[in-house]
Amino acid sequence: MATIRKSITFTEQQDLWIKKQIEKGDYTNDSEYLRDLVRRDQAEQQKLDELRAAVQVGLDSGISDKSVEEIWKEAEKRHTKGNG
Repeated sequence: MATIRKSITFTEQQDLWIKKQIEKGDYTNDSEYLRDLVRRDQAEQQKLDELRAAVQVGLDSGISDKSVEEIWKEAEKRHTKGNG
């Protein structure tokens, strides 16, 4: 995979934070820390996109004629089967 060099600017406080993460041993350098942040952001964005899509499916499905109790029981059954 090709890499691209970027030049970015941080506040002094932000720079100190990054340095602390490196000093703790969580990362070996600034670039590793920033790449990890980008990966986390990408993963969170994917989760958010999936949640939005699921909400849209729910909205598109219309109004149910089931009671909240019936829906809840069905969800509990699905959850129990998925974890058993």
